[in-house]
Amino acid sequence: MNASIQPLNMSQQEWELRVKLAHCYHLVDYFSWTETIFNHISARLPGDENHYLVNPFGLNYSEVTPENLLKVDLEGNKVEPSEYDANPAGFALHSAVHGARHDIRCLIHTHTTPISAVVQKKNGFSYDSFYGAQLYGRVAYHAFEGITLFQEEKQRMIQHLADKHILVLRNHGIAVGESSIEKAFFLLWTVQRAAEIQCQAGALGGEDFPLSEDVKQKCTDLTAMLITESGFATKFFDAMVRKMHESKK
Repeated sequence: MNASIQPLNMSQQEWELRVKLAHCYHLVDYFSWTETIFNHISARLPGDENHYLVNPFGLNYSEVTPENLLKVDLEGNKVEPSEYDANPAGFALHSAVHGARHDIRCLIHTHTTPISAVVQKKNGFSYDSFYGAQLYGRVAYHAFEGITLFQEEKQRMIQHLADKHILVLRNHGIAVGESSIEKAFFLLWTVQRAAEIQCQAGALGGEDFPLSEDVKQKCTDLTAMLITESGFATKFFDAMVRKMHESKK
């Protein structure tokens, strides 16, 4: 990404959010978690207007910049002029979550091959791996209703998500939401690693060694504490941004 210049009429807070969200798009591309021009990552803007930032539809994730991110309302309407439009499939999911869960300020939707494979299985995610155990008690499930274009599905998604931070869209993919871009990215990374290991373990055959409920809960609680109290997610995010930039030199 070329050096970006903050517009004079934009607050420092919004500009920093735009830069961070653009980094998030580039990281998802760097880790090969993209689905060509599809899928979406949104970040809620500060204030009471219920506006959020999302990618311009038709651009590769590598082409997203702080400047070209769209500012939209909960109905997906652009609140500032842009030559681009947003992906209509993202409105139902992102507007539903941002409208109902004010604790979620960043939402990431993906369907990588390992994640799509796991969510197609009736039992969904296993919590018996190191990464899977960190998801224990955090995963909700929503039945596949086709491409998420329609308003009537929004309430059902929210009911199924409840107070969780990972929404499995069965036979489709996932949406992960957290209180910051850094936390959402770390959660996505954890889900991706859990799915990769679950797929590999399943391919080996034989029985998995189960973890106890106490151990799984301990893993979830400890991860939450590290992310909240130590700034772990921010350190991880910043390190991955540096790694990505180093790889492109």
